Amino acid sequence: MAGLLRRETWTAAAVAVVAAAVGLGAMTAAQSQSPQVPERFVQHGSQTEELEIPAPAADAVMRTNVARPTGPGPFPLAVINHGTVENQELRENYPPPNFPLMSARLLKHDYAVALPQRPGHGDTGGSYLESPRGCDNAQFADAGYAAAASIGTAVDYLLRLPYVKKQRVLLVGHSAGAWASLALASQAPQLVAAVINFAGGLGGHSFDKPNRNCAPEKLVGAAAAYGRNSRMPTLWLYAENDSYFGPALSQRLANAYRAAGGLADYRLLPPVENDGHYLIYSAAAERLWGPIVDRFVEGLR
Repeated sequence: MAGLLRRETWTAAAVAVVAAAVGLGAMTAAQSQSPQVPERFVQHGSQTEELEIPAPAADAVMRTNVARPTGPGPFPLAVINHGTVENQELRENYPPPNFPLMSARLLKHDYAVALPQRPGHGDTGGSYLESPRGCDNAQFADAGYAAAASIGTAVDYLLRLPYVKKQRVLLVGHSAGAWASLALASQAPQLVAAVINFAGGLGGHSFDKPNRNCAPEKLVGAAAAYGRNSRMPTLWLYAENDSYFGPALSQRLANAYRAAGGLADYRLLPPVENDGHYLIYSAAAERLWGPIVDRFVEGLR
């Protein structure tokens, strides 16, 4: 595929921020994996496989589950990206990414769906590359770029599979994974067709307190930085009762992204169960976001 990113490019991008991954502050980044989500990746009526994709850091391979519709393909590619947490012990026990509702919906749209686990998490292990460096000097843009390096490497690998179409991909993310998806889109417009952002951001639950963000002004500034270099369609889905990125903050992020030139379809959904931050996992919330996602995806054809 013309314009595919070379792995060496992403390796250099990731290595540049390895030094920033030390000296963690007292911030707890948005943790995106709901404990109710089953760990085994299963999509009925689809073909599934597990891959090991070399990571930007040489000390890990990204454990990646892929599901694709039945038939030979090739299929367009969607990559769903998980969140993160600053606590090392929690990261080491991070479960395999599993987004059953969103995966099933994308499979119905005839996408091959990949769920890579980034370095520093769970079975992938290796160096953690995407710390924002604490609260006092929060580097939210750089943290997103670092996670984007891993996602970009995975996309590059996946686009070489025989059943995947050699065309720009759809990125979907939750929490820090959504933030990283926006970062990658800003760096590699030749690689990304569109982004679906579920509750994206960093710095939520600062000092383990709900509705407290670590450095909101820096997060808004990072959103503007991403928007300056992005012109592909993006869909932003947040809930009114998101305890990591509440309505006022999520609206500011979208406004900053758009003011810088980015295209953002921002949707604030009603409260979702106990915490709207986990709307991507909620069957009740899917009744709200599902039709919105369907229209967005259909518009990409």
